[in-house]
Amino acid sequence: MQVRDQLYINGQWAAPKGGKTIDVINASTEELMGRVPEGTQDDVNAAVAAARAAFDSWSARPAAERAAFLQKIHEGLKARMEEIGKLIAGEVGMPVKLATMIQAGSPTATFGMYAKLLGSYAFEEKVGNSLVLREPVGVVAAITPWNYPLHQIAAKVAPALAAGCTVVLKPSEVAPLNAFVLAEIIHAAGLPAGVFNLVTGYGPVVGEAMAAHPDVDMVSFTGSTRAGKRVSELASATVKRVALELGGKSAAVVLEDADLAAAVKGTINACFLNSGQTCSAHTRLLVPESKYDEAAKIAVEVAKGFTVGDPFGGAAKLGPLVSELQRERVRGYIRKGIESGAELLAGGADAPEGLPKGYYVKPTIFGRVKPDATIAQEEIFGPVLSIITYRDEDEAVKIANSTPYGLGGGVWSKDEERAKKVAKRMRTGQVDINGGPFNLQAPFGGYKQSGNGRELGRFGLEEFLEYKSLQLKPEAKA
Repeated sequence: MQVRDQLYINGQWAAPKGGKTIDVINASTEELMGRVPEGTQDDVNAAVAAARAAFDSWSARPAAERAAFLQKIHEGLKARMEEIGKLIAGEVGMPVKLATMIQAGSPTATFGMYAKLLGSYAFEEKVGNSLVLREPVGVVAAITPWNYPLHQIAAKVAPALAAGCTVVLKPSEVAPLNAFVLAEIIHAAGLPAGVFNLVTGYGPVVGEAMAAHPDVDMVSFTGSTRAGKRVSELASATVKRVALELGGKSAAVVLEDADLAAAVKGTINACFLNSGQTCSAHTRLLVPESKYDEAAKIAVEVAKGFTVGDPFGGAAKLGPLVSELQRERVRGYIRKGIESGAELLAGGADAPEGLPKGYYVKPTIFGRVKPDATIAQEEIFGPVLSIITYRDEDEAVKIANSTPYGLGGGVWSKDEERAKKVAKRMRTGQVDINGGPFNLQAPFGGYKQSGNGRELGRFGLEEFLEYKSLQLKPEAKA
């Protein structure tokens, strides 16, 4: 068990202003695995003051110096990847091999990517008689979720530091322990005091205090659409910049010429990753009406391979959901799907056999789901796939675009050019063509109620920059 009884503020571990704590529960055993401070408004005030005081000197440092710090953090994360993988496997429930590769590997790579990017990024550009400068936005409040906890932290903290911003981080109270490991690594890297600060606590207290704070210049938030709207509301009082990465209901469109087996398998993999607790999960599989029976048969067979069990056991492909609350939420959606008249092809709301402890849910597939059904419109955040049929390409695109969300998606076709044409018609921030892999250097973010702004790559760096134009006197012509 890990007991963290201090926050990280102004370059040192500091006692929290309040005396309350938050329990961290192991998703597979339901046992206490850690405890962190329940931060307060006063803690936020102290962290923001430290970040504000540190901003001028940090933003003035040459890009090469900031890159050197990021590289040190990258190396520190790399040295502790196995530890981080095990920790997040306990907090979130992802099988430990996957957790080490994704949950620890991705943030490690992200810090390294931004260290490298700073070597070539142009912060100044001549445009006509103007010198256009890109300058850091200021003090950043980073509010992050529990599903990919350290990845989402790195996707905000690394580019913010690279840009020259200072940061106050509030990780999810459900999976906060990994953030303390990062704080230890940052401290060991010698980052100047106040540049990075960590305050744990609940959203309605710590998160709202950060979003409303007059000395915070920008809020970068990842979480539910509902919470994102609240962050925007609070931030608007001081006209802060707000970047939001919110919910999703991504559709995978399988065209009639696609390799159906590959498309169904690829979509289920993209749906069930992290037990479906992925904002960009492909939770709607759109297939031609004529291909439905075959697609349903393939889906059932693929689902059988997603064994549910202990994330530390080695054989399980799916671990538990993150909490009892999340498990009951997902089971509720499964019951709604059954009540709606959709075909239950695999899984269901009953608890998986032989797992008396842990927040487990059966991988579930529904067939012949109506496009306007609740399970086809709302984000479930669990291992639940809806198969929807369509008559022609136009209808497929219409269905894909029919939710309030627009984060991810996929198109499958033997003709890549045709697939790209369909992808261009989809109102979503990211589309995988024939199962194309995730790319840390490409922009990630959504359309519509999936949010605004972009993370990762140079696009993520630019979220944390302001533009300034210096109008110079034109040179006299000879």
